[in-house]
Amino acid sequence: MLISAAVIVIYTVMGGFLAASFTDLIQSIIMTVALVVVLGFGVTQAGGIDAVMENARSLTDYLSLLRIHDPATGGSNPYSLLTICSLLAWGLGYFGMPHILVRFMAIEDEHKLKLSRRVASSWVVISMGVAIFIGLVGSAMTRAGALEQLADSETIIVRIASLISQFGALPALLAGVILAGILAATMSTADSQLLAASSSISQDLGNDFLKRNFSGRRGMAVARAVMIAIAIIAAFLARDPNSSVFRVVSFAWAGFGAAFGPVMLMALFWKRSNKWGALAGMITGGVMVFVWKFLIAPLGGAWAIYELLPAFLCALAAIVVVSLLTPAPEPSVQELFEDVRA
Repeated sequence: MLISAAVIVIYTVMGGFLAASFTDLIQSIIMTVALVVVLGFGVTQAGGIDAVMENARSLTDYLSLLRIHDPATGGSNPYSLLTICSLLAWGLGYFGMPHILVRFMAIEDEHKLKLSRRVASSWVVISMGVAIFIGLVGSAMTRAGALEQLADSETIIVRIASLISQFGALPALLAGVILAGILAATMSTADSQLLAASSSISQDLGNDFLKRNFSGRRGMAVARAVMIAIAIIAAFLARDPNSSVFRVVSFAWAGFGAAFGPVMLMALFWKRSNKWGALAGMITGGVMVFVWKFLIAPLGGAWAIYELLPAFLCALAAIVVVSLLTPAPEPSVQELFEDVRA
């Protein structure tokens, strides 16, 4: 972990946005190759597509839109309103991902935004669909005896890579690519987050908000120092090898989505939104994620809903209330809003 963190920090500090963008391209290719290899090998070992789908259909209500399969009992449970709302709330996180928004903001030609939007949306659908199907393949492989029952389903790709490596030297190289694909997925997100955080501190907070002259070499030094500090904190938080990747990502997704998502939406679609409303929304959304996760959700019942949804709604309310209680944006800002909307 420390070696990976050091590598990410080094190439991001030295190359900045250009290095992160170029490495993300290479990493996306590696991830694509890894998914294709895992999917093809897994389907073959499970006995073909028909065997995979037959296994899925044999599980109680596994492919149902009204009920969810319970692997512990072998039966199924109905989708509750709480489950439906929690699952749909995941979509709200996309509005507030700074590392994704930065990519669109850095586009060389605004006329390419529509194409970029279509490519990004299509890739998300394809990659998530493949990831879900790999889970179906893994279940079928277990049933066929090609894979033992996993204690942790998050290790499915690693276990399939281990099986591939047993078929000779070339398959072992492919297994290495698969493991590199897992690392590439981590690195592509980590370098983007580090870059977005460091630039926000040095430019948005330092120059624009605090009116400090963080430009040129001084600004670069501040950005790099912030990046290294954030990397150290992240490495400390990730030191537990037994932590669940899904739970960590779920909480981080809620934090980003609730803190920045409402601000982005209101800035794009409500002319009356101002900087004080945006600040209130970010603070409210970020705080509510922690409050709901650790103080309210443990109460159980309807309170156990995914923390992103209530935090997102609270942030929206804070933006509206504070914006209405404070002066409207300057006329030049409102004119820019109308020009962009037109």
